[in-house]
Amino acid sequence: MGDSNVSTDADERRRRAFTRAVLEDLNGLEQLIDSGRIETGIRRIGAEQEMFLVDGSRQPAPIAVELLERLNGESRITTELARFNLEANASAREFGGSCLSDMEDEIRELIGLVDQAADELGASVTLAGILPTLRTRHLTLGNMTPNPRYYELNRAITAARDGALSIVIKGLDELDITHDNVMLEAANTSFQIHFQVGPEEFAPLYNLAQVISAPVLAAAVNSPLLLGQRLWHETRVALFQRSVDSRSSTHKRRSKPARVSFGDHWIDRSILEIYKEDIARFRIMISSDALDENAVKVVSQGGVPRLGALRMHTGTVWRWNRACYGIGDEGLPHLRIENRILPSGPTVVDEMANAAFFFGLMSSLSNDYPEIRNSMEFDDAKSNFYAAARHGLGAQFSWLDGKQITAHELIVERLIPRAREGLTGQGIASDDIERYLGVVENRVRSGQTGSTWALRSLAKMSKAPRDVRMRSITWASLQNQRSGKPVHEWPLAKLYQTRDWFPSYRTVDQFMSTDLYTVRPDDPVDLAANIMDWRRIRHVPVEDDHGKLVGMISFRDLLQLLAKRHEEGSDEVMCADVMKKAPHCVGPDTPTIDILHLMREENIGSLPVVDEDDRLIGLVTVYDLLDIAGKVIEDFLRDDHSVPSMTGSHPAVSSIPSGPTSSKPSSE
Repeated sequence: MGDSNVSTDADERRRRAFTRAVLEDLNGLEQLIDSGRIETGIRRIGAEQEMFLVDGSRQPAPIAVELLERLNGESRITTELARFNLEANASAREFGGSCLSDMEDEIRELIGLVDQAADELGASVTLAGILPTLRTRHLTLGNMTPNPRYYELNRAITAARDGALSIVIKGLDELDITHDNVMLEAANTSFQIHFQVGPEEFAPLYNLAQVISAPVLAAAVNSPLLLGQRLWHETRVALFQRSVDSRSSTHKRRSKPARVSFGDHWIDRSILEIYKEDIARFRIMISSDALDENAVKVVSQGGVPRLGALRMHTGTVWRWNRACYGIGDEGLPHLRIENRILPSGPTVVDEMANAAFFFGLMSSLSNDYPEIRNSMEFDDAKSNFYAAARHGLGAQFSWLDGKQITAHELIVERLIPRAREGLTGQGIASDDIERYLGVVENRVRSGQTGSTWALRSLAKMSKAPRDVRMRSITWASLQNQRSGKPVHEWPLAKLYQTRDWFPSYRTVDQFMSTDLYTVRPDDPVDLAANIMDWRRIRHVPVEDDHGKLVGMISFRDLLQLLAKRHEEGSDEVMCADVMKKAPHCVGPDTPTIDILHLMREENIGSLPVVDEDDRLIGLVTVYDLLDIAGKVIEDFLRDDHSVPSMTGSHPAVSSIPSGPTSSKPSSE
């Protein structure tokens, strides 16, 4: 996605010219394949390592551009969509011998270069499929990397849709949001692996990659959290499809495929089938004026075409197993299967173990199943993949023999031995085989993937504010990554006990209560009274059927009503008769210091938090502020230091932009 030579002119004449260039490139590729000029008879592997940059408070650090300047043009490291992401590209190497451990060494080297440069800017590298501390305030165009391609991609996708992007993902929690740009895609980082294949074997090996993606993903899941919600074990799969969805409502009604997909059928004979479908189904989204070759002419003259137009277009169609054309260092054209299912992290050794598992299965099962499409229905392969994304090792698969089998049993009893055979047959160093496949096996036997580690850790911290828990997970993950231990050896995360707690309490939405008990205006006031009694709370918001705040009822209001009833006697009273109309309320990004002043000056014990449409989204009480004050006092007594200022003098505050993050449930 990094090519900056794109046209930002939406002129249809230019689009038609680019479309003709895409078709010409496809014809050129077909001639290369027919003439036997695509490299064959050799197997190479490669990898792309995406990563997050985080600041001292473990929140996204938008410093990618400045960091690259410090790396003095290191060509293996490049930008990604967001300023808080980077990508490192490992060198392609022949598949054999010590290639896996050599690749691990190079990836560690590249991460080390980035981490050292980041440290000079007060930041560090974190490997995570989705960063737990990421919030919607980070996913703005202001944090988009200044690259014309990214801006044009955002323009094209938003123009194609008929409204804001709506995302609903259900897991343990439910995420239901709308967003107006493509930056949600930047929430995902992955470890993408490449497997070079010959043109004559592309179709059967691509189909095999589709089949084994499910068990490989089930063992590798590392993305259970998004915007503070516990969703799929590999939420990247759900989020990526939705974040760059350019379909209008009409296209969705016609079941037009999304640009991110697993596919809908097997490949019969050639890579050309994938490219033809990508051209036929998906409109040209971005184009370039810098394409000056005639691919057919280049091939006829004995040259090797770049196929820039075709690669640019197919770069806007994201299959989980992607067809790739490239030119190697020797100038020979080749084909690759790019596997995009794997998340970044939890550690480099975990990533390489996942890669070894995939490469080993590709090498062994291709001998047993030269046409695996004859042994499994495509719908089963697709269903298995999404089951793995949702449930990780808890997934149930329909496998090659037609029987139902758990992910755990399939991986340990059937697939790891086959992967070992495949790697051995390719001449991979025996120590590397045992090390990497041992990591996968121990992870599966223990049941502790990156996702289960995060979810179990969160469960242990259930009483802490959500923002603090997400920072604790991120902090513990970073420390464990630096230890080098694979994730199955990690202890569960503990609450992040440090003096830089303040970024978790800077704005009201970071600690407000979101698990609210409310009443409607025409409810009997007795309901509000009983709710206060049952839940031991002193304030109940009054909202209409659409969630819009219309009033507040306090314990004091009920006391006054009780006195009035005692003196006068009265008929049934509704909540609307008692509530305070037009109560003081605040927005989610209101600074904590402003909340403190308002509650003190107006003698308010509870403040509702509303969005721009006056819909109730949370509640903050005086007890929440007392909790924050208690942390200040604890720091003061423990460290004998001055109390951090609410106005931002704390050293961790200056690097944290204001805006919404997450909130905690509360009975107040």
